[in-house]
Amino acid sequence: MIQYSGKSKVCSCVIFIALSAMILHSCIFAAQEKIWKRHVIDDSSRGADGVRLGDVNNDGFADITTGWEEGGITRVYVNPGHDKSKGRWPFVTVGETPSVEDAVFCDLDNDGAVDVISSCEGKTRSMSIHWAPKQPDQYLRSDAWKSEAITATKNKTAWMFALPMQIDGRNGIDILVGSKGPDSMIGWLEAPEDPRNVEQWKLHTLFKAGWIMSLFAEDIDGDGDKDIIATDRRGDSCGVLWLENPGAANIHGQWDEHRIGASGKEVMFLDIADIDGDGQKDVIAAVKPDEIHWFQRTTKPMKPWPLKVIKVAYRQGTGNAKGIRCGDVDGDGKVDIVYSCENANHPKRGVVWLNYSGTLKDNKWITHDLSGPEGIKFDRIEMLDLDGDGDLDVLTCEERHEKKGLGVFWYENPCDPVRVVGQTGGRISPTDAGRF
Repeated sequence: MIQYSGKSKVCSCVIFIALSAMILHSCIFAAQEKIWKRHVIDDSSRGADGVRLGDVNNDGFADITTGWEEGGITRVYVNPGHDKSKGRWPFVTVGETPSVEDAVFCDLDNDGAVDVISSCEGKTRSMSIHWAPKQPDQYLRSDAWKSEAITATKNKTAWMFALPMQIDGRNGIDILVGSKGPDSMIGWLEAPEDPRNVEQWKLHTLFKAGWIMSLFAEDIDGDGDKDIIATDRRGDSCGVLWLENPGAANIHGQWDEHRIGASGKEVMFLDIADIDGDGQKDVIAAVKPDEIHWFQRTTKPMKPWPLKVIKVAYRQGTGNAKGIRCGDVDGDGKVDIVYSCENANHPKRGVVWLNYSGTLKDNKWITHDLSGPEGIKFDRIEMLDLDGDGDLDVLTCEERHEKKGLGVFWYENPCDPVRVVGQTGGRISPTDAGRF
């Protein structure tokens, strides 16, 4: 029989605790490395291109609108709630939209029914408003929707992205717009007194662009109005920039351009989040071929922002940078990053997530698998708790798998915040990060 002295017992306990912690950490890490289960919302058309969120029926659940580029249609998906979220969602085709690149929710005519704005490139080269039926029980009937092209946008440019935004303080909600190719721009559509009169919307150019990928409205300079943050993917002006709102009195005047960074780089989608917990929202951008650029907000936003470059590296390889979203994936109280790709041909990964070890000053980020090898061209990302289990799931779409795409779907977060090393309380309930 082995006998232990007091010191030996203490030593053994310390070793046991250390080994237990290592084993637990290994188990958690292994759980995080699992491919996340994919739940298909819809895969019945071709080329799902982007997911945007809104609450169309005021039930507190995030609904989705998506344009199907190759399918030439735009749809709305009504969230069935946590219990039914893993099945197919009820949907309505709100209009025919060949070469659609983006669709976004907004009640433009303020009648209580949430409309959809679509942006189309290709031969269509116009933006349309899909007017929702006012009666709630008609919302899921395609024949109850009315689609009209906005006259000022017809054959103007290849429209890529739209953001509803009150700009001039008059009439209804205006629409911030971005495009690509010849005559590309960041501009805005000024709402007329009667938003239903599509011939009366006026287009104003703010910035000559190459290929706009992202548009965010944010008060950067702290003067009380919304400025514009954008990523320009191609051309002489490519990079991350912001346009300074000149104020209501001079709203039709010049919006001064300020460079945040990544000039000369092919910058894709961006997100805005407080990565370092200093109370300031930073800008995080996906940059081709395989980088994340983290621009730290400072008190001097007119000057280039301090940059940290995060390399995305996974043992099987990833595709080229595309989408990005920040949120607490594993429930440890720190901000993680989810990153999507295009050109993610097998066995490359199309969606991964990253967390950091040590401190942010070390800038040591670890890349984890999320999607597995299925899927080639992914798009925008949203993070929100779709199944009600208290962690953030990942919503996205994919448009090239087997020449059709995986459709609109979400990945179920397998991480259990209760099991995270150092977690002493109950399950963490993160705030949904969806954009409404």
